Amino acid sequence: MAPSAEYRVESDGVAVITLSNPPVNALHPAVLKGLFDSLRRAHADPNVKAVVVTGSGKNFSAGFDINQFQKQSGGGGIDGNINGAICEVLEGGAKPTVAAIQGVALGGGLEVAMGCNARVGTPGCRLGLPELQLGIIPGFGGTQRLPRLVGLQQAIQMMLTSAPIGDKAGLKAGLLDAVVPQGELLAAAKRRALDIAAGVLPRLQSLQRTDRLEPYGEATAIIDFARAQAAKRARHLTHPQLCLDAIQEGVAKGGLAGLKKEGEAFAAAAALDTHKALVHIFFATRSTKKVTGVTDAGLKPRKVAAVAVLGGGLMGSGIATALALAGVKVLLKEVNQQFLDGGMSRIRANMASRVKKGRMSQAAADAAMAKVTGTLDYSGFGGVDMVIEAVIEDIGLKQRIFADLEASCAPHAILATNTSTIDIELVGAKLKPATRERVVGAHFFSPAHVMPLLEIVRTRHTSKQVLLDTLELSSAIKKTPVVVGNCTGFAVNRVFFPYTMAACLLMDSGVNPYQIDAAIAGGFGMPMGPFRLSDLVGSDIGLHVGKNFVDSFPQRVYVSGIFPALVEAKRLGEKSGAGFYKFDAKRRPSPDPAVEPFIRRSVESAGLLGKVFGGKPPKLSQQETIELLFFPVVNEGCRVIDEGIVDKPADLDVATVMAMGFPPYRGGLIFWADLVGAKHIVARLQQLAQQFAPAGLAGFFEPCEYLKAAAASGRRLSDGRAGAASKL
Repeated sequence: MAPSAEYRVESDGVAVITLSNPPVNALHPAVLKGLFDSLRRAHADPNVKAVVVTGSGKNFSAGFDINQFQKQSGGGGIDGNINGAICEVLEGGAKPTVAAIQGVALGGGLEVAMGCNARVGTPGCRLGLPELQLGIIPGFGGTQRLPRLVGLQQAIQMMLTSAPIGDKAGLKAGLLDAVVPQGELLAAAKRRALDIAAGVLPRLQSLQRTDRLEPYGEATAIIDFARAQAAKRARHLTHPQLCLDAIQEGVAKGGLAGLKKEGEAFAAAAALDTHKALVHIFFATRSTKKVTGVTDAGLKPRKVAAVAVLGGGLMGSGIATALALAGVKVLLKEVNQQFLDGGMSRIRANMASRVKKGRMSQAAADAAMAKVTGTLDYSGFGGVDMVIEAVIEDIGLKQRIFADLEASCAPHAILATNTSTIDIELVGAKLKPATRERVVGAHFFSPAHVMPLLEIVRTRHTSKQVLLDTLELSSAIKKTPVVVGNCTGFAVNRVFFPYTMAACLLMDSGVNPYQIDAAIAGGFGMPMGPFRLSDLVGSDIGLHVGKNFVDSFPQRVYVSGIFPALVEAKRLGEKSGAGFYKFDAKRRPSPDPAVEPFIRRSVESAGLLGKVFGGKPPKLSQQETIELLFFPVVNEGCRVIDEGIVDKPADLDVATVMAMGFPPYRGGLIFWADLVGAKHIVARLQQLAQQFAPAGLAGFFEPCEYLKAAAASGRRLSDGRAGAASKL
């Protein structure tokens, strides 16, 4: 069905305009044209007394059709005349208009509703302006009408946080004029429209209202405070300030002047790399579920209704929690009653935390917990559709477990391992050939019930049906999947292994680790710097995982003496109270002078100061620090693309954002690298390779062939390489 706005005039003289673009009635240009054409038709018809605007199906409108942002640049094809049309024929035409809202009215959808003279909603409807999540600002008058309907303070909060409100809050705030049962929505909206037409109720134009706006002095203070908060919480982002510019102009000079400023600010935001990056991540996230040769192979996914989880530790209990929250039956197996009780307790604690935070009711938590059954043997495994093994990283133990699973599970059951360090083909090496087709990696990130990414790791033997079924499960448990090939570290951990190594190399060159963390967190926008991240993960874990990369890629690693020294001293990070930082009782970090002797010995042992820098620590700018840490990561990402470890480069962008906290407003690792440019990255890596060659570390920085080819040809890294050998 083509996007449209359906028009009909009912016997009572009310013209009903229905936005139609299933499933959420996104405002495709054809829908907007149909809306305004229908409004002009209604205003010109002497038999029409009033107009009601509603949406087809279960929703009013989820906002502007985001696909248009990919089709055109500089505002995504938004017609600059839309604001004028809203003012002239929706808000100020000859006949009054009322919005009848069910489901969601978000973004441009809410802006259309606010352009009407009144709004009637239903229980459960959601109202909001989430445009800032895509790096733009409201562009259909939202910066002007929302403050005039709900007050400046609440309007700014809704826009800057992108958080929608419900029907009760909308009614209380004045965004809705009435809330009625779903079955009465259209009738109630028509009555209100006719009452406005008859003069029984006043006809209000939100753009002209001032009764809800705070006094000018107070309004200025509110905006100033919002600017300071936005600068603090989103220091790398410009578009929140552009949004506040438009709001402030409207407060100071009136709604029409504010609309003009909004248009200018919208165009400025749409031209930013931030907008391009966030739109890229939006679409890339939705495309990870499409895997060449798997989702297009004509197979139908089978439902995974029951899953056994082996191991009730932090990871296993988190996986079980995620499954139970999605309504999946869970069989949690442990080796003894003490461990099983501990695993069940951790799952209950996860549920209790969600209840405490208001994310679910106690009744819902109890229902989810009822989905989990504990066991000490394999007797119930014949009835599960999938097993996820989450025990310690011991290859012999895992092989014994998978032999038991082969004997205990149904022939269709998927056999998955959550390993992050062991070759999955080794895990299933002793199984029958037919069983190996059912072996797959299901690599969750900790905490598994919170982190959004699931790496689905394919071996040479894994069947397409198993991959498809695991993709289906990822959707059921609300995880974003990325199907990857089998190699050391898979995609995320492999790509990021040079990150900590580069940080240690720089520290061993005499640069203060806290200065490095500040450049990466404050300067670049990562959630935390590499040394703070090390303390979060644990120095012992970092040492163990790092050994896998040293063994697999000896020609391009840097081995620092700092981690063995910290582990020997039991400075393991947060869990021990001290690592690179020291932690108080609430696990708040602060620099720790006690770590300085460890750093000093590591610097002396490395010898980089003398071999590379002539005895004096380098003085690097913030940008130079960022490049030294991230360009080796980009280099490894290019190898992962070239080897076909990921289906498409955009999958790597999603994975780095969701698992490593790479700033989404930079678009993910490869998107950001394309913004920087392959030529610059190659030149800088070659410079670093030459600089560190006296220390035998040229290989750590040497750019790979994929990266050099892109630099030479001007091709984007995100374009991939045609005909590259694929491990998928």
